[in-house]
Amino acid sequence: MATEKPVTPTEEQLEILEYNFCKVNKHPDPTTLCLIAAETGLSEEQTLRWFKQRLAEWRKSEGLPSESGSVRD
Repeated sequence: MATEKPVTPTEEQLEILEYNFCKVNKHPDPTTLCLIAAETGLSEEQTLRWFKQRLAEWRKSEGLPSESGSVRD
């Protein structure tokens, strides 16, 4: 089974992703993730990968470890 090649989201997709990250939930549940993926036209895997990368960037900007299980934002 081939892995998906990285896709760079369009400006419109990024707006949707950023809105959901900043205003809705940094940790979307599977149902929400599915809805965001459908809205953007990206796969659930691509959407999840974007959220993980964005969360790591956010944690770094906040001075937090990139992976932290003890404190949720």
